[in-house]
Amino acid sequence: MIKIESINILFYIFNQIMSKKGGKEQPPQAQATKAPAPAAKKAPQQVEKENVMKKIRVEKLIVHICVGESGDKLTKAAKVLEDLSGQKPVFGKARYTVRSFGIRRKDKISAYCTIRGAKAQEILVRGLRVKEMELRKKNFSDNGNFGFGIQEHIDLGLKYDPNTGIFGMDFFVVLARPGRRVALRRSKSSSIGPQQRVSKSDAVEWFKRTFEGNVY
Repeated sequence: MIKIESINILFYIFNQIMSKKGGKEQPPQAQATKAPAPAAKKAPQQVEKENVMKKIRVEKLIVHICVGESGDKLTKAAKVLEDLSGQKPVFGKARYTVRSFGIRRKDKISAYCTIRGAKAQEILVRGLRVKEMELRKKNFSDNGNFGFGIQEHIDLGLKYDPNTGIFGMDFFVVLARPGRRVALRRSKSSSIGPQQRVSKSDAVEWFKRTFEGNVY
C-alpha cells in the first residue's frame, strides 16, 4: 500500500509540474518566428520594339546642276558633280525650244547624279550643314520628299578651281519605307496602303528627329 501511495504522489507531482510548464511562456528558441514573405518580383517592363517596316530611310538623293546651255560650261558643271559624288553624271535635255534663251529641243542643258546608300547620307549632311539644318515647310512635298538648293558648291568642302568657276546646285531627297518597290516593279506590282506611304508630316518629323533640324 505504501508503494502504491508513493507512486500516486509521484504522478500527482509530475502532473503539477507539467501543468505549470504548459502555462509558462515558451523560450524564445521555441517560438517559431515567421520569416517575412519575399517581395514579389516586378515583371520587367516590355520595351516596344520599333516596327522595321515603318522605318523611314533615304532611298536616293538627286544632285542637279542646270546651266541652261550646252558646251564648255556644262562640261565644267559635270566635272563638279563627278568630284562630289564620285559617279559619272547624266546630262538632261531640253523638252522644247525656247528662242529667248537660245535653247533648242533636245539640247543638253543640265547634269545630275542619283546617289544611294551611305554616300547619299554623307552628301545630304554636307548640304544641310550649308543650310544650317533649317528648311521651310514648302521644301517638303505631299509625298514625303523634300529638296533645297545651295548657291556655291565650294561650301560643300570642294576645292575651288579658277578654271571651273562656281556653280550652284539643287538637292532632292526621296524618302520611303520598306515595300515601296512593290508599287514600282514591273512584275506582279501592287498598290501600297496609306499607312506605308510617307506623308509630309512624317517627312518633317523624320528630318527633325534625324538631323535635329528646324522647319519654319
